[in-house]
Amino acid sequence: MLQKFDERNKDLLININGKLLHRDEAGVSPFDSIVQGGDGVWEGLRLYSGRIFRLNEHLDRLRRSAKALAFEQIPTHEQIIEQIRRTLEANGMQDEVHIRLTLSRGVKITSGMDPRLNQSGPTLIVLAEYKPPVYDKSGVSLITSSMRRPTPDVLDPQIHHNNLLNSILAKIHANVAGADDALMLNSRGFVAETNATHVFIVKADTVITSRVVACPAGITRSVVLQLCNDNGILAQERDVTLTEVFSADEMFCTGTMGELAPVTQVDGRMIGDPESHPMTNRLMELFRRLTEVEGVQVV
Repeated sequence: MLQKFDERNKDLLININGKLLHRDEAGVSPFDSIVQGGDGVWEGLRLYSGRIFRLNEHLDRLRRSAKALAFEQIPTHEQIIEQIRRTLEANGMQDEVHIRLTLSRGVKITSGMDPRLNQSGPTLIVLAEYKPPVYDKSGVSLITSSMRRPTPDVLDPQIHHNNLLNSILAKIHANVAGADDALMLNSRGFVAETNATHVFIVKADTVITSRVVACPAGITRSVVLQLCNDNGILAQERDVTLTEVFSADEMFCTGTMGELAPVTQVDGRMIGDPESHPMTNRLMELFRRLTEVEGVQVV
C-alpha cells in the first residue's frame, strides 16, 4: 500500500503563512517549533467537488489541540479557511484532493524547547495534494505491533499533535512484516487503532469500535457512528480484544485520507469472509452519499 507520486502534484503551490511557494522552494525555518520538537498540531481534510467534508469539526479539533498545547496565538476559522481557499484556487483544485493542515507554535529566537522562546506567532502550512483515498477497497492487511498507544497519563491522544514517532515505529513493524498497516493496542492490551486509522469490527448486526482512551476522537469515526444511528444499525463503543478481532465477521478502518476500507487480514488470519463484507459495503455507500451532499464550499 505504498503511495506513489502523482504527476499532478509536480508543480504544487504550498501556502506557508500566506505565501504561496512552489513545492521545490517551500520550507520552514530550522528555528520553527515543528522542526525543533514536532511542536505543532495538524488536521487532514478532504475536498469533494469544491466542498471540504466536516471542515468545521476539523478546525474545532485543531483549535482544541492548540489550546491544550498553550499556543498563545491561534488563527480564527475564517482566517484558516481563507488560506485554504487561496491555496486551492492557486492550484486549480476541485476534487480528489487531500489537504494537510499544520499549525506550529512558530519560530523561536534560539533553539530550545521552552515555549517562551517563541516570540513571532504561529506558522500555518496548507499543503493540498491530488490524492484519492489511499486504502485498497478490496481489503487491507494488518499486523499487531508491539508499540502501544499512549494513554492520557502519558500523552493525551485527544491532542492531535505532530509528534508521530509512536505511529512511525508501528508502521515500520508493518512494513517489515509485509502488511499494509499496524494494529496498535493500549496499555491494557485492548485495541486502540492502527498507526493511521480508527478500526471497527462487526459481529452479527452490531458495529463495534474502541473507546477513545488511547486514540483520538476521529472525525470519520464519528461520522460512521452517526450513520449507524441514523440508519438503524446497532453500534457500540467499548473495549475490544484481539480475540474479538480474530473472530469478527467483518472489520474495517476509517480515516480522512483513506475514507472507509475493509480489513481482511490481521496477523495472517483472515477476518470473516474476505470476499464478502456486507456491513462494510453498506457503510461505505452511506458515507459516499453523505460526501456528495455535505461540506463547506470553499472553491
